[in-house]
Amino acid sequence: MKPRIFKIDPYNIDHDLLKQAVAILHNRGLVAFPTETVYGLGANALDPRASAGIFEAKERPLDDPLIVHISEKDDLYRLTKEVPTKIQKLIDLFWPGPLTVVLEKTDLVPDIVTTGLMTVAVRMPRNSIARKFIELAGVPIAAPSANIFGRPSPTTAKHVLNDLKGKIDVILDGGRTEIGVESTVVKFQDGKVVVLRPGGVDIEDLQSVAGDVTLASETSDLANSPGKYPQHYSPSAKVVIVGNDSRQSEKVLLSAWEMKSYGLSVGILAKQEHADKYRKFKVKVLGPQNDARTCATRLFHMLREFDAKNVDVIISEAISEKGIGLAVMNRLRKAAGPADALR
Repeated sequence: MKPRIFKIDPYNIDHDLLKQAVAILHNRGLVAFPTETVYGLGANALDPRASAGIFEAKERPLDDPLIVHISEKDDLYRLTKEVPTKIQKLIDLFWPGPLTVVLEKTDLVPDIVTTGLMTVAVRMPRNSIARKFIELAGVPIAAPSANIFGRPSPTTAKHVLNDLKGKIDVILDGGRTEIGVESTVVKFQDGKVVVLRPGGVDIEDLQSVAGDVTLASETSDLANSPGKYPQHYSPSAKVVIVGNDSRQSEKVLLSAWEMKSYGLSVGILAKQEHADKYRKFKVKVLGPQNDARTCATRLFHMLREFDAKNVDVIISEAISEKGIGLAVMNRLRKAAGPADALR
């Protein structure tokens, strides 16, 4: 059955439509809603049976914890036991926004939301529709990305519908999301802020507030972080990444012609400056090489568009890992999977 789709103007929010969605949520329904990062799939975070529906709809592994979304900072202190000073400073500056904090949970948070962990991931989104929806719900909302597990995250209501038609109850259509990649996830460990997942808040900005900030390696213990799997965000096509160096476009063409010689349909995800070099292939522009924010906004959308064209292989140009470029490359590497290192 097709979910109900409520079109919501973020500048003139229809509270009556949101209240209808809230009623469905409180009846253990699943509601997809926009945030500034990607669309989330929401359930009442305090109801274990409701939250279990998220795992079923997404086909999500039962050891991958959910992020709990709140509408006010004070809600954090009901869900967590202690907020270290450095984490509090980050919250004060970056909330509402694309920052998720992992802290020790209180008994209010059901074990299924945290997949049995003693910590819970919490964030307060900036998107006006998300904030009002959570506020009207009167409960925290557990919400991973609103897609089938492992697929590129949804940045439009159409992406949600393509993945979850017949599995959820409502989609709040607030248009295309602003940032395009998920939130930055952090925890406090050994006196330092550790980034478990790069995202919408740049590490450089975190460092300006918290001082020493480290990035968790792929071999470290990421068990308490959403999005921990080494392969994730993947389109149907195989993804190959070509390194960001002076011979990048040459290497892309060599790979593209090689794969075409095997009878494969090839798509190229290119920087704006290189796109004209690939005219004999299906090309989509990720963004200008010095504009990682645009690249982030377009990434998942472009991967899904290549799927719609039924390409076999997507060759993507790597970008600089400064700022949000780190999050873009994190998602691209996971889309490619651990077996496909940079060429």
